[in-house]
Amino acid sequence: MGRLYIVSAPSGAGKSSLLTALIDQVQDVKISVSTTTRASRPGEINGKHYNFVTIEQFESMIQQDEFYEHAKVFGNYYGTSKSWVAEQLESGVDVILEIDWQGAQQMREVTKDIITIFIVPPSIEALHNRLVGRGQDSDEIIEKRMSEARSEISHYDEYDYVVINDEFDHAVNQIKSIFASNRLTLETQQRTNKALLEALL
Repeated sequence: MGRLYIVSAPSGAGKSSLLTALIDQVQDVKISVSTTTRASRPGEINGKHYNFVTIEQFESMIQQDEFYEHAKVFGNYYGTSKSWVAEQLESGVDVILEIDWQGAQQMREVTKDIITIFIVPPSIEALHNRLVGRGQDSDEIIEKRMSEARSEISHYDEYDYVVINDEFDHAVNQIKSIFASNRLTLETQQRTNKALLEALL
């Protein structure tokens, strides 16, 4: 049985790059494929990066109680499929939900068996520079994202772990350590290596 993780961060903190590196270096970890109503960006593949649906489809899914959590961010819906997550966990894969603090609060109401990680930039200036460096957004959008980032960061103390993404490789190693340590807890070892532990007695 896998473990369920939440990883949150303000836009521009480097969350996606860190998690891509984690997936490449650690076995049996997957990022949940969220359902969203936003338009796809260049290079994004439906079903791999996101499941892209219309607003009408999303709202119908809400009515059918098909999401663990959902939220509206920058005018677009995002949600986490219950059935997909359950299938992965049952196969022994750790699942990461890339959701904001609001989604994290919703998830805590649904389950206590969840590990939460918050990623922060080394400074507000560094965050602004990263957003500008993307070259994707207008000045107006960047300022909106900066305002949203400050609001997001204010919720860091609701999480189990906080990782400062100052030096990339170091931040990746810190996240890998979180996953490694949680796979060695008594509860996890009793669940995944029950036969071995009983045979030793």
